[in-house]
Amino acid sequence: MKYGIVVVPAAPVRKKPHHKFEMVNQLLFGEKLILLSVKQKGWYKVKSLYDGYKGWVTQHMIHEIDKDTAKTTTYGLAGELLNTIQVNDLPMHIPMGSFIGEAVKGKGRIGNWDYEYKGTLAGSVADPAAAKAAIEKYGKEWLNAPYLWGGKTILGVDCSGFAQTIFKMAGIPLLRDAWQQAQEGRVVKKLEEAALGDLAFFDDRQEIVHVGILLGPDRIIHSSGKVRIDTIDKKGIISSETGKRTHRLKLIKRMPQLIRSTEGSTG
Repeated sequence: MKYGIVVVPAAPVRKKPHHKFEMVNQLLFGEKLILLSVKQKGWYKVKSLYDGYKGWVTQHMIHEIDKDTAKTTTYGLAGELLNTIQVNDLPMHIPMGSFIGEAVKGKGRIGNWDYEYKGTLAGSVADPAAAKAAIEKYGKEWLNAPYLWGGKTILGVDCSGFAQTIFKMAGIPLLRDAWQQAQEGRVVKKLEEAALGDLAFFDDRQEIVHVGILLGPDRIIHSSGKVRIDTIDKKGIISSETGKRTHRLKLIKRMPQLIRSTEGSTG
């Protein structure tokens, strides 16, 4: 089995091995991968070691690494919306959530690339209260970021990519797509019982099509057109700009890392 690591700020992941096919995801700098197969003309089918998501990327966006390097799980995350690192003494601008944990005192190496990072680190939160505060802080920093199908950066992000990245910054791993995220965590039965950091899911004819992060039982931050804060009630989201209902509420989930030990983890 072969492994790789992303060496560009954000590698577009295609549904099939050609640029004409849709981008279904982005892999950020430093993300480690399993190289599943090789297609003609320099395409790799890859599987992320962070969330298991699969897709196709071009060969020049990744560097092959050995198994031991790939299996190293200790990491830090680039903490600003855009971060500058020096790669072989040349600048590269990487997005929030990029993996830079192999760096020692800010310096690291990928293949024959030396890089240095002097910015803030994130991704490790000690308790539910701190995680909730991190979710709110990072989430609000993304306000007005444009919606982009498959995107995971401040320059374009979809609903589940937004939720996944913000939770990653709070030290909580989520799967990639909204329907996958809806299978995680514990059900919150009533909207009135919802708290900061709970995930709200929305459906269209029973299929989960949207996710957002609750800021409380009456407000939600989500990527719909752009990252925005809207009103929510038991029926769904109401646009703060138009007053019209935009999404129908299906269920609410709470991740185990946001549950205090006195609450328990089942129910």
